[in-house]
Amino acid sequence: MINMTSEKDIISILEEIVHPSLKQNIVALGMVKSIQIEDNKIHIILVYPKPTDPFANAIKKACIRAITEKTKQDYTVEIEEIFSTARKVSPEYDNLKDVKNIIAVASGKGGVGKSTVAVNLAIALSHLNLKVGLLDADLYGPSVPKMFAAEHHQPTMVERNGKELIEPLIKYNIKVQSAGFFFNPNEALIWRGPMATNALKQMITQTLWEDLDYLLIDLPPGTGDIHITLVQELPITGAVIVSTPQKVALADVIKGISMFRSDKINVPVLGIVENMSWFTPAELPENKYYIFGKEGCKQLAEELNVPLLGQIPIVQSICESGDTGQPVAMNPFTLEGKAFANLAENVIVEVDKRNNQLPPTKKVEITHR
Repeated sequence: MINMTSEKDIISILEEIVHPSLKQNIVALGMVKSIQIEDNKIHIILVYPKPTDPFANAIKKACIRAITEKTKQDYTVEIEEIFSTARKVSPEYDNLKDVKNIIAVASGKGGVGKSTVAVNLAIALSHLNLKVGLLDADLYGPSVPKMFAAEHHQPTMVERNGKELIEPLIKYNIKVQSAGFFFNPNEALIWRGPMATNALKQMITQTLWEDLDYLLIDLPPGTGDIHITLVQELPITGAVIVSTPQKVALADVIKGISMFRSDKINVPVLGIVENMSWFTPAELPENKYYIFGKEGCKQLAEELNVPLLGQIPIVQSICESGDTGQPVAMNPFTLEGKAFANLAENVIVEVDKRNNQLPPTKKVEITHR
């Protein structure tokens, strides 16, 4: 045992603490940021290179135990832990380095208006002076081009830093990319899973997104290859789940949330959007008719402890505006425009809360044994 008098003595002890995964001692790894010795107290700051570390608690206990056992004096040992908050983007995804938040817009089943919500949410966010991008990742049924009246858009290539990138369509102040821009909309896309996921990866890596506050990704319905590829390749900030209030749709919402919350994926669920909440006739704007059930998503949100981000009514103009390429969120003063404006504000609140309380989401590393 030694009588502790200097920082050097503590470092010599900490050099015996080996990180179980990285196979080096914590001093050699540069994890010991500072050591303060004052009276009978030793305060140590440890810095972890990643947003999370499964061995953090074990390392902390090992440090306290080693110092306690190897010193004569009765010290109180305090370990302060700092985890990296830098969002890691691999060189392959250099085009995403200036994207602050990546939001997955998902649904458990088709036909719930997920793409309608994604498009109008993007526009509502842009009305709040935010830089927004929208990626249509529904490869087998891309509907974003029609909602932007851009079915015949032909993407062009630009060169940046010696790399050829796809210039996104810019419309309604949104940067838009869709599989529908590259294929004949009248022909069925007959691709096996690997072909589809490679196409998605190419759209993500080769689009010139530049500086964005939010990149919304409109996912296909369900839980399949596209979803796994997305979380494997990108650090997703959070997921927004879209559903209708009826029970058959809610059952699939539970599966979707379970997927994002699973240990292997672990993407924060920002909340649920209830679409088609009630029917309101244009001539009777104050009336509400609950065609698919009343507040099903609100009740489910409470059960699953996730926020209800918004309730979007069934209004004829929402459907018509999507068909004509003039999304209702373009006019924030109508009933339906206000609904999407409210949704955008709630999403911002939940994203800020998530970023303040949780470390950045890491890419999912899936190993096959």
